Amino acid sequence: MSKAMEPNSKSRKESILIKYATFSRLLVLFLTLMWRSFLQPYDTSAALNPPCLHHRDEVVAEDSPPPLLLANSSVSRTLENSVVWDSVYFLRITECGGYEYEQTYAFLPLLPFFISLLSRTVFAPLVPLIGLRAVMVLSGYVVTNVAFVFAAIYLFRVSVIILKDTEASFRASVIFCFNPASIFYSSIYSESLYALFSIGGVYHLLSGTSNVAVLWFALSGCARSNGILNAGYICFQTMHRAYEAFSLKRRLCLSVQVFVTGFIRCVCICLPFVAFQAYGYYNICHGHKLDELRPWCKGKVPLLYNFIQSHYWGVGFLRYFQFKQLPNFLLASPILSLALCSIVSYVKTRPELFLSLGFQATEKEKRSSARLYSLKDVLEPDVIITSSNEVREP
Repeated sequence: MSKAMEPNSKSRKESILIKYATFSRLLVLFLTLMWRSFLQPYDTSAALNPPCLHHRDEVVAEDSPPPLLLANSSVSRTLENSVVWDSVYFLRITECGGYEYEQTYAFLPLLPFFISLLSRTVFAPLVPLIGLRAVMVLSGYVVTNVAFVFAAIYLFRVSVIILKDTEASFRASVIFCFNPASIFYSSIYSESLYALFSIGGVYHLLSGTSNVAVLWFALSGCARSNGILNAGYICFQTMHRAYEAFSLKRRLCLSVQVFVTGFIRCVCICLPFVAFQAYGYYNICHGHKLDELRPWCKGKVPLLYNFIQSHYWGVGFLRYFQFKQLPNFLLASPILSLALCSIVSYVKTRPELFLSLGFQATEKEKRSSARLYSLKDVLEPDVIITSSNEVREP
C-alpha cells in the first residue's frame, strides 16, 4: 500500500516545492527592490548604455513599434536600473544582437538567446508600453527565476533517486530554495540556467536516458564554461561500465564499445564551449596580420576564455587567494564549513567507497543506481535485458 502511494507522495511534494521555490524567488526580488530604494547601488553600470556598434540600434528601431510616452515610466526606469554587474553584459549581447567587444566573449550565449526569444515573442506586446530594453530586462528575470523553479524540482527528483527518502529530499530542496546565493539565481545571471541543465542532466543520467543527459549537459555548457566539467559524470559512468563489461562479463568488444560511446558523449558535451571559442577566434583573429593579432590569438591553443578572465578580471588558478579577499572568504565560510564537514563525514562513514571511486560499492548500493551502471544502451543486439536487470545471452 505504501509503495502504491509513493508516486502520489512525490507529486504532492513537488507541488509544495513549486510553491516554496516561487515564493523564495518573489521574496528575493522584493528584498532586492526594497534595499535598492534605501541604499545607493555599489555598481552604477546601469546608467551606461552607449549605442550598439554596427548601427544595431537603428535596426531595432525599424523592427519595433515606436515606444509610447509611457516608456519613461517608473516601471521602465526601475527595470533598467536593476541591470548591474554581469547583467550589463548579458543584456548588451541581447540588445545589440551579438558580441561587440573582446571581453563580452566571457559570457556564453544561452541566456541572451532566451532573453531575445521571450522579448520578441511572449513579451513583445509590452514594447510600446515600456520600451524594448525594459522588456529585455523583464524577460531576463523571467528566464532566470523560472529556470530556478525547475532546477529545484530536478534537485528533488535527483535526491529521491540517490537518498531513497522523499522527506529528506524535500527538505534538501527547500533549503536550496532559500540558499545564501539566492540573489545570483534571481538576477540576470546564467547560474539558474546552468543549475537547471546540470541537475536535470544528472537526473536523466540516473534515470537511464544517457543520451538525453548528454543533451542537457551540453546545454549547460552553452550557459557557463564550467559546463564541460559535467562530462565527468559520463567519464565516471563509462569507467564503471567498461569495468563491468571487461572484468565481470569478460567481453572485450563490449568494453571497447563502452569506451567509444563514452568518448563520443564527452565530445558532445564539450562541443558547445569549443565551438564558441572557435567563433570568437574567427571574429577576432581571422583575417588579421600577425602584428595586429591579440596575444591569445598567437597561442598554440588559442583559448579566448582563459585570456579574458585573466586579462580583464584577474581570474586564474589560486589568484583569488589574496589578503584583500579575506572578507569574501569570511562571507562564504558558513557554506564552505558545512560542505567540508559533509565531505569529511561521508569519507569517515564509507572510506573504502570514497577511495575506490565506487568500485567497492555493495550490491545494494549498486542496485540503488542500477541504471547509471547498466549496459542496456550500449549492449549488442544479441543481448537481452531481463526484468530483474540481469544480463543474459540467448
